[in-house]
Amino acid sequence: MKDSPQPPKRRRYDAAFRAEALRLAEQSRSTQSAARALNINAKLLYKWQKEALTPVAAARGADLDPAMAAELRELRALSRRQAQELEILKKAIASCLL
Repeated sequence: MKDSPQPPKRRRYDAAFRAEALRLAEQSRSTQSAARALNINAKLLYKWQKEALTPVAAARGADLDPAMAAELRELRALSRRQAQELEILKKAIASCLL
């Protein structure tokens, strides 16, 4: 029995390459043409563009030191708590107006 050929390994792109690809995609007429110029899949470039729009995804790709990661967790928890308090206050105001 012959050995089956191994599938090609996934290429990993560093943050500098991604940033340059996003810059090129912004400057070009279409994302597909930028992807062709960089020899990458257009879907991958679209995914990077989507991730760049969301700060959480962008932070995930960056190397955060433990102090910054802890502060980010605390701020997210504070944001959730304040959103819950706001909802409670909205319900209280609505019930008072009835």
